[in-house]
Amino acid sequence: MISSDLEFYRNSINYILGVQEEDGSIPWEAGEKLDPWDHIEATMGLSIAGKDIEAKAAFLWLLHNQLPDGSWYSEYRNSKPVTQRRETNFSAYIATGLWHYYLIYEDKDFLKKMLPTLMASVKFVISMQTEKGDIFWAAEEGKEILDDSLITGSSSIYKSLECALAIYKLFDEPVDHIYHSMRALKDSINNNPKRYDRSWESKSRYSMDWYYPVLCGVYDKEKSLFQIKSKWSEFVIQGKGCKCVVEEPWVTVAESSELVAALVRIGQISEAEDLFNSLHQWKDDDGLYWTGYVYTDKKFWPVEKPTWTAGAVLLAADAIYKFTPGSELFSKTWA
Repeated sequence: MISSDLEFYRNSINYILGVQEEDGSIPWEAGEKLDPWDHIEATMGLSIAGKDIEAKAAFLWLLHNQLPDGSWYSEYRNSKPVTQRRETNFSAYIATGLWHYYLIYEDKDFLKKMLPTLMASVKFVISMQTEKGDIFWAAEEGKEILDDSLITGSSSIYKSLECALAIYKLFDEPVDHIYHSMRALKDSINNNPKRYDRSWESKSRYSMDWYYPVLCGVYDKEKSLFQIKSKWSEFVIQGKGCKCVVEEPWVTVAESSELVAALVRIGQISEAEDLFNSLHQWKDDDGLYWTGYVYTDKKFWPVEKPTWTAGAVLLAADAIYKFTPGSELFSKTWA
């Protein structure tokens, strides 16, 4: 069996299904924590796999657990919150997941059912945007706004706003506020880097800060090509994958899979496929992908096989091999 066949990923698909709870929630592993972003990443894996009923259940979990301000808590166990923090990136990602679902199934009735949930999440996210265009990364009970912004999270938000805009247009909803927010956010990431990592050490040592503006369409084609080339040798280990942190000898499957999708977006298909196919060596005997591999110690670490890693692999595979109409989710601009 070859990686260009969806059946190659059957164990990953079945794993997500097996971990999904009766209420639709998808924790990292059975009985472990859930965060809304990774829940949606795994949900998109189910959408690719043709599991529309289970994907709908996952989206309905978000509908039933949304807070009055349109956000979600950042962490749950057994569908009960274990933190008071609400992250903007996590709350925005439902738009990306729903648009992906619609691209595959064209189920406008379900999208309409989810529209109030989506609109509330967009309102929350935009309410966290500063006059300088950046979006605060989180709010927390007792502290309100946490005054800083993240390149990776903000890039993901930009893509989510783009997907929200596409959904709004389907239902003839006003979109000027989303356009304005996207323009301001894009300008901020491109031209005002001092607005990011103001209160902590720079996150530039993380590969996600390197490729996320490319993956999410924040950079134009020319800048994206330069960005990928500029740090390729720092983050990519030939034949192994992409490092999570520049100074650590640790390649991670999810980050590598996202980089694959970023490469597809900028037309580097051969490089994307080579990188992607280097990841299959990090599967266990059960066919599931480990989070990552420390190549100096020849050990898998951490000892976990998250559902969101399986989802990221499926998204990368679809981006390359075009299993579904959702394969262009990240390679196309929808606004």
